[in-house]
Amino acid sequence: MIDERLKDLRGQSRRDFIKWSTVMAAALGLERSKMFDVLNDTAGAAMADSASARPCAFTIFQHEGNGGLANMQLLFPQTRVALGNNPAFPFHAMGKAIKVEGTTKDMYVAPEMANAIKSAKYPFTGFICGRNETHTGNPVSTNTLGGAGSLLANTAAIQQKVPTLLPFIAVGNITFGAADGAPAPALVANAGGMVDLFNSNASKTLLNTPKNAGLAEAYYKAFLNLNAASGRATMVRGNDIGKVSMNLLGKNLSDQLRPTTADLALFGLNNAGLPAAAMNIGTAMITAIKSFRLGLSSGVCISGFRNDPHGMFANGDAQAMGVAKAMGDILDGMFKMAKATPDPVSSTKTILDSLVWAVFGDTPKSYTARGGWPDGSAMGSNMLITNGAGFLKTGWFGGLGAQDNVVDGFDPATGAAATYDQANTGLAAAAAVTYAVAKGDSRAVNARVELAGITNTVVI
Repeated sequence: MIDERLKDLRGQSRRDFIKWSTVMAAALGLERSKMFDVLNDTAGAAMADSASARPCAFTIFQHEGNGGLANMQLLFPQTRVALGNNPAFPFHAMGKAIKVEGTTKDMYVAPEMANAIKSAKYPFTGFICGRNETHTGNPVSTNTLGGAGSLLANTAAIQQKVPTLLPFIAVGNITFGAADGAPAPALVANAGGMVDLFNSNASKTLLNTPKNAGLAEAYYKAFLNLNAASGRATMVRGNDIGKVSMNLLGKNLSDQLRPTTADLALFGLNNAGLPAAAMNIGTAMITAIKSFRLGLSSGVCISGFRNDPHGMFANGDAQAMGVAKAMGDILDGMFKMAKATPDPVSSTKTILDSLVWAVFGDTPKSYTARGGWPDGSAMGSNMLITNGAGFLKTGWFGGLGAQDNVVDGFDPATGAAATYDQANTGLAAAAAVTYAVAKGDSRAVNARVELAGITNTVVI
């Protein structure tokens, strides 16, 4: 029977109830489809529709600082570097780079990415964009939509369309920024803190029923319906909500969110000699995807490499090969796990269908000099690499020119090469990622920039 007190909830009150229902369903082990049935029966079709909409993408960002972004060059070399055979270039697989098929513009990747480009549903997009911010812990030139705020905050604001317990999680030292409608990010020091963070906030949510007595009663009746739908005989209906939360959180949410041995193997995290940063990135991704499955979160930004790898090639290619393999395995694992994980609001879609991944940072270092791997980049350029869930044109936009000290920019309106402009390219790249998160809704992109040359109006 529909409770009119719940049916009439609007705005933040409706979002709060959906968050509460989501956590309760996760704690009780109730499938999301059954949760929607309960919401339909107790709060009406409009409430169920609000809970089941997927108007925006999930996000996994990697934030590389203090020189760490250079590690991504090992996976995504510039085209001239990938096709060349110059032993001075900072690339460990000369003559072995793989051409990514089906891209709008050419892109080559390291051989360690062979599995990842097959597991990804869509090809990658690379932008030469923004300015070199060498040794900056929290770079901003590729994390900005100008006067509209930061890339991270804007995407988190877009994701508010689907209520979750912890809309956005920052793992490590990350500047989130600001944007209209953006939630406050949940902060943890590392991947290991994510499970405890969910338990702590889930507990608060379960205990935080409305002060209004009538609405609190409606919440409790909804809990009884969710509990009955879960089919768990061990639960006693008379338990108050606080007692239930204490009894269930440690037994259910932590077990469902913590990486398993099989998860670690899927991401290649059981390999000896794995860089600590790679382990943190991989385990955070695992917990993030599991939280997406439970409807507990929509976005995460992970502080990645901060190792300033000047000595990457000091003893040959072995260290670079190790980093490339670690990150190639992690991206492959991310795509495979996302594909195997149902979207909590759709019986026919998976997380991979609505996943945007992007990496940005302070400096890519030199594109052409491996000795001491200098911090400086041609024309003070930077880069952002993303997988845009089909809403972005693919391959490299901008890139290393015929001369080592020159890069091309790109015109976001046409996609054509253009004179390099640090500010405009940084803004365009961030706006493109925001567009992908909004699933092609240009109204959600607050930056005033024409993106027709680098985006798709429909998924391609």
